[in-house]
Amino acid sequence: MDRRLIVAGSVLGAVALYAIAVPWVSGVDDRITDFASARQGPSVSHWFGTDSAGRDLLVRSAAAIRTSLVIAAACAALATVIGSLVGAVAGLWGGWVDRVVMRSTDAINALPHLLLGIVIVAMFRGSVAAIVLSIALTHWTQVARIVRSEILVLRQRPYIDAAVLAGADRAHVIRRHVLPAVAPQALIAVVLLLPHAIWHESTLSFLGFGLPPHEPSLGTLLSEARSSLLLGGWWTLVFPAGILVTATVSVAVAGSALRQTISPPIPSELRL
Repeated sequence: MDRRLIVAGSVLGAVALYAIAVPWVSGVDDRITDFASARQGPSVSHWFGTDSAGRDLLVRSAAAIRTSLVIAAACAALATVIGSLVGAVAGLWGGWVDRVVMRSTDAINALPHLLLGIVIVAMFRGSVAAIVLSIALTHWTQVARIVRSEILVLRQRPYIDAAVLAGADRAHVIRRHVLPAVAPQALIAVVLLLPHAIWHESTLSFLGFGLPPHEPSLGTLLSEARSSLLLGGWWTLVFPAGILVTATVSVAVAGSALRQTISPPIPSELRL
């Protein structure tokens, strides 16, 4: 197994354990304010310090990364489903269907993703479903291209022609041959989409279009840190930002290693 996959998976597992265990073990409600303890630096009682409302940042950051990971996983899964369906339709039907679907995909891919996400979320301010939908609808295009290319290659395989000549219908060919071939690429797409979804959700919340301020997410924590930085509260930015970078980099490295493990590159001596 790739060493990068082991290291990145271990780091991501530690982040997930932190997100789940810390709020449960501490028993602290991250929404309760305590202005007497506001803007305290890192200490034994508050390892990550406190924010401007006196909330413990160790617990609040754990709740934030948990929220961001859950939303990002939902976004990546939905985007992969949409992209896989679109790519499968284009690859299996071919002809004018393929041309229309892929030109539509190009048109959607040309739109500014962040601007389109803001427009969707602004209509349903504070809705988690709207956030998931806005990110999924702007990140499925690359998945569609990957799935389509896999199916186009698969259609050239002799055993596909043999299955059709043997009387297999389209549903059987899809279930027996297409889905097993596309599934590994779909898994890789989910993993690789996670960092984009985390950053996208954090950006929307940071700009005030995502979750409401009282809901913990990495975007809301970074947005709240802007005012504290002017008063010397560096910890309000450093710890949430560090968790955000650690989580996204570990997922990106794990996804890259997983892609090379499932689809290893062709050796140079075999390339034409």
